[in-house]
Amino acid sequence: MNPIRRIYTPLLVTLVMFTLVFQGFLAGPAFTARAATGSTTGSTTAAGPIFLPLLRSNSHPARTINAPYFGTDDVLQVHFVEMAIAWFGRVDSTANYTDIRVGYNNTGLTIYLNTFDRRIWWNENPTPAELTKYDSATLYLDLDGNTGGVPTTHAYRFDLQLYWFGDKLDFQAGYRGDGSGWTPLAQPFTAGSSWVGLNAPNSNGDARGWWSSFTIPFSSLGLSGAPAQGSAWGMGLAVHDRDDESGMAIPDQTWPEGLASTRPSTWGRVAFGLPSYTPPNKAPAGTVTIRNKLNGAVVTDAAVGGTIGNLCSGDPNFIWNGWGNANFSSANGFNLQNQSALGDWPCFAKYFLTLPLDSLPRGKAILSAKLTLHEWGGSDPTQAQPSLIQVLSLSDDWNESTLTWNNAPLAMENVGRAWVDPTGWPGWPGIPCVWDVTYAVVKAYNGGQPLRLGMYSADFDMHSGKYFYTSDEEDLNAVGRPTLEVTWAEP
Repeated sequence: MNPIRRIYTPLLVTLVMFTLVFQGFLAGPAFTARAATGSTTGSTTAAGPIFLPLLRSNSHPARTINAPYFGTDDVLQVHFVEMAIAWFGRVDSTANYTDIRVGYNNTGLTIYLNTFDRRIWWNENPTPAELTKYDSATLYLDLDGNTGGVPTTHAYRFDLQLYWFGDKLDFQAGYRGDGSGWTPLAQPFTAGSSWVGLNAPNSNGDARGWWSSFTIPFSSLGLSGAPAQGSAWGMGLAVHDRDDESGMAIPDQTWPEGLASTRPSTWGRVAFGLPSYTPPNKAPAGTVTIRNKLNGAVVTDAAVGGTIGNLCSGDPNFIWNGWGNANFSSANGFNLQNQSALGDWPCFAKYFLTLPLDSLPRGKAILSAKLTLHEWGGSDPTQAQPSLIQVLSLSDDWNESTLTWNNAPLAMENVGRAWVDPTGWPGWPGIPCVWDVTYAVVKAYNGGQPLRLGMYSADFDMHSGKYFYTSDEEDLNAVGRPTLEVTWAEP
């Protein structure tokens, strides 16, 4: 055991993050995040009613973001940290990476994008047709789902160029499907955007990126109110990139991958409300515990991005050319972190985990499944706020020894969430933090697949990093390894 690993060093991390703060002084809108309170064992639901059939799922194989519902509250101002999180793209000296946050209330759907981008270019006086030739984002919605071959009159497109100053309405445009393509339509929607970093747009100097937000009123789509919980629309996103004055061609980054702008069948989905599982009313017949090396189980896991061994680098060459390709498969501790201040993205970190389910007897009814991670520290517990850490299912396999930020799989859908409080070093085995992952286990078990998960957060505040043990934690603290407990019943 290396005792240095056990020692929390908040001063060092604070100094590194302070170095980055001034680089992200325009890091995002001045939201007032909700004062987060909660325990380490959190609810899987958000504010508002949640539809609860036996398995309220999005069974269509498209990538899906399950949007939490926030009643009458302003989504960005009050519930930023509780928005659903997803991601796409890659980070290097040319390509862009984007975090997606999604939520809705009684009046509209809100999508917020944080985009890592080294060079920022904007047009101060664009025509609608020129918006996507500069750093910009496009949101696609189809009220009929994502099965159509053409954009019908129930399909919409919203373009938003990065802007620095001026009338923001000059930097956005709306369109409606006409059966083959897009027709301009004056639809009111609320948008926001700004750049992040030391070098201003059009300066040909390195920045950190830019953020953008869309709030689409349901009334602008011809609806009298929010869609029914459990319903889903087609949704797609494209981030357009410009890195120089001449406009050298750079491929769009899209969610989901393979998106075609005029074929809704290639889009993903946004579902209204969080998924849930209601177990059958049966007596428990057994519980299976799955943990690396327990009863021969092999659990693979790895963190990517600004994890403990890669936290908050300030080296420009490394963050644009090495950070996104670093692998940390053998580490026995990892960080989970995000925040609104995009200038600090070298601190952001995700975690990926695959647990075998072959020790579960076949043909049984799943009653519950709980994932436990043990927390042992954080980026700066003296200043940190609780984090709502989200669990997302994965449909794609991955290799622990080669996993990086840039090649990590996209999430299939967000499947659970729990609040995690900040802590200093608590001693072995750490503080147990529990996520209800029954919904995800049922889908994997019924499909004959292992349980593949990603974990990330939609945090607002700095110092949000939470440290946990991995499956490579030493045998003396085997109980601190990630553990899945599944209780089953006879069918």
